[in-house]
Amino acid sequence: MPIEIRRFGVGHRRPDGPPGSVGLTGQVLHSDGRGIVAELAFARNARIEPHSNPNTAYFIVVEGGGWVGVGDERTRIAAGQAACWPPDVIHSAWTEHSEMRAFVVELTGADDQDTLRGHVRELGPGVRGSVPRADGVLAGRGSTGARPADADGEPA
Repeated sequence: MPIEIRRFGVGHRRPDGPPGSVGLTGQVLHSDGRGIVAELAFARNARIEPHSNPNTAYFIVVEGGGWVGVGDERTRIAAGQAACWPPDVIHSAWTEHSEMRAFVVELTGADDQDTLRGHVRELGPGVRGSVPRADGVLAGRGSTGARPADADGEPA
């Protein structure tokens, strides 16, 4: 299966955002029943008007900075920070004297707390299940096969 490449950024954005948005362009990278991933670019003095939606969303700033609002709270946000927009809570984002680029990851459906519990059938010795055995291999460790050192911050 070929790798699917999605283009985004300058030249691929279109005016975007909820009604009333100003100075905002964006590009949806993925959208299906599980959620949405989109890139947003805010010009100076841009804004997403206060609104709500029924899903949890993460507003992840990757360049520049601005402001976010959630409910009655307002705070600055900058590159390397993410704000969680809870479901059914009014939220917004805006810039004043700077530009900002962010990704929005919206998660649809129930969270893990509402996951349905499955039922399993206990298999004894010599009893075969209805699920076929999977064939696969582990990925290699690279050219040296060496494990990272503890000093690198990786588990040994």
